[in-house]
Amino acid sequence: MSTSTSFKDRNLLAVIGDEDSITGLLLAGIGHNDEQSKRNFFVVDAKTQISLIEAAFEDFTARSDIAILLINQHIAEKIRPTVDKYQQAFPALLEIPSKDHPYDPSKDSVLKRVQKLFGDQ
Repeated sequence: MSTSTSFKDRNLLAVIGDEDSITGLLLAGIGHNDEQSKRNFFVVDAKTQISLIEAAFEDFTARSDIAILLINQHIAEKIRPTVDKYQQAFPALLEIPSKDHPYDPSKDSVLKRVQKLFGDQ
């Protein structure tokens, strides 16, 4: 697969988040179901198993139609080893705050990599 093909068809956002974050983003218009009824969002609540969150993360990062994967930071903390292991440019991974959990820059895997690159650690 050439480089131009690898990002040319990536036109969706995917989200792994709590119900409030997903609802807001769906109301903003990011929701999508493809022909096989695969959604571009995964709702996580207190009862969601870690293995299901990891499976959703792996699924979204493997899809060729996802350009950006948004994940609530407090959910990313639950699967931190998997998130930290992810190194691909596409889909881009962004950790976002939620209503009940503010953003903490010290936990953001992307920010940690940038700081390491510039020697700010």
